[in-house]
Amino acid sequence: MHIHAYEKIWLAASVLLILFLLGSVTYGAVGPGVAMVSDTEPTIDAGALDEDERFSEPRVERVGENEYAAYVVARQFGFQPDPIVVPANSTVTFYITSADVIHGFEVAGTNANTMVVPGEVSEITVRVEEPQEYGLLCNEYCGAGHHVMEGKVNVVSQSAFEERTDGGDGE
Repeated sequence: MHIHAYEKIWLAASVLLILFLLGSVTYGAVGPGVAMVSDTEPTIDAGALDEDERFSEPRVERVGENEYAAYVVARQFGFQPDPIVVPANSTVTFYITSADVIHGFEVAGTNANTMVVPGEVSEITVRVEEPQEYGLLCNEYCGAGHHVMEGKVNVVSQSAFEERTDGGDGE
């Protein structure tokens, strides 16, 4: 049986495309920066968030030089604290949990986008540079008031952040 040269070329190209597709799907499944909510971490009782020291008072706190942790609670139909105020030129790790149903947590204009499951703590890290205001929205349908569930992440200068936290506001 004779196979024409053009058929061999197309056959080879088809095999290469299939291998490329399989490789890209495999890389996407195990690539860097892709992680699911960990099932090895202990769960928290969504009904008893007041007893969990991380989420009893949602806040932003300094954890290192230019590194901050933001503890956020999503509940129908808002985020606590709101607004979330962080200093410019810093790295912020958001720890988010839900008090009631599944929510989304998306900081518009950044790479922060995760699902928030009751009883689980979602963790996502963002680098913020210049002072500006970001929109915060829920991108998972969470009930009749989902369309009004929004918040803000305010990136402010370091001095404005220190004034705010030293002033006893706590957010």
